[in-house]
Amino acid sequence: MEIARERRYDVDWIRVIAFDILILYHVGMFFVPWDFHIKNNSIVNWIQLPMLFANQWRLPILFIVSGMGTRFALSSKSSTEYLKERFIRLFIPLIVGMLIIVPPQVYIERLTQGMKFDSFFHYYSQTFNGVYPEGNFSWHHLWFLPYLFLMSVIATPLFLYLRNKNNGFLFLTRDIFKNQSISLYLFAIPLFVVELYLAPLFPVTHALINDYYAFIFYFFLFITGFILISLGEQFWGAVDRIKFYALLTGIICFPMLIWVWQNAHDSMIFPILKTMNMWSWILAIFGYAAKYLNKKSKLLAYRNQAVYPFYIIHQTIMIVIGYWLMNDSMHYFWKMMIMIAGTFGFSWLIYEFLIKRITILRPLFGLKH
Repeated sequence: MEIARERRYDVDWIRVIAFDILILYHVGMFFVPWDFHIKNNSIVNWIQLPMLFANQWRLPILFIVSGMGTRFALSSKSSTEYLKERFIRLFIPLIVGMLIIVPPQVYIERLTQGMKFDSFFHYYSQTFNGVYPEGNFSWHHLWFLPYLFLMSVIATPLFLYLRNKNNGFLFLTRDIFKNQSISLYLFAIPLFVVELYLAPLFPVTHALINDYYAFIFYFFLFITGFILISLGEQFWGAVDRIKFYALLTGIICFPMLIWVWQNAHDSMIFPILKTMNMWSWILAIFGYAAKYLNKKSKLLAYRNQAVYPFYIIHQTIMIVIGYWLMNDSMHYFWKMMIMIAGTFGFSWLIYEFLIKRITILRPLFGLKH
């Protein structure tokens, strides 16, 4: 289908920016009171507010974009070719990350907990002694990869049906969106149901096993992304018409959500507001990105290729820098600037001069040969 072959530069930009926000968010975790691997010697409470704002939509939009990317990937591949490509792009970098990228993070965390090792290599011999947090073996920030890989496998039969241009579901959905842009909010209904019934029972762990709420919630978003991009101009037209109202809804919902979260977290209004806020910001982002960012550029081509290796390596770099800074008396602002500049800077150096240029490393970090 032509829909699947059309390059959407705005979707690429959303992916790149969302991963940039992810890196900034992880830097913020070093300073806020929330649980994280290592902490600064002084906590900065005000950073929680912008992080709470981004936290409502940053991961959901990545799963939607991943679903959209899956539609492009499946447009010219058989199911076998697609699953092979998913294995190479997701599972191999995950294994490399768990064996090479993540262990230094756990090692530094153990040092901050007072454990003693002769060297990193002495610690590494204990890497496989149990699963984190009790043990040391972990995928840490790379949890996104096994989740996405498993979702891709499970959803393949559905996606093969949906990519058929004659399937009735897409015809019906296109007709609805053509005249009723507000119908885009129908996609928030299953998310609300999951939020209402599963969120209280299954706290997010990113451990996959028993992480039913997070997996099902993100799985719906992944499928939604595939459906939305398959709708073609009916989706882009609808999201363009509704973008201002979605933005206004998000602006209204977020402060209300914070108030309810602090004062009436157990009420029915909380999952309603949370879902409405998240989905409104996602629609607004897609609407305004389509208007202003759907343009080809050399910068986007470079960033779009680099974003995956950046995601894989950034947290190890950040934690090494944070460990060096955590007990220093320097003002937190300067620590934050050093961590941001250092994380992006060293990620770029490693990507540009090692991962990108050494052929054998490329597939290990999700790049094509």
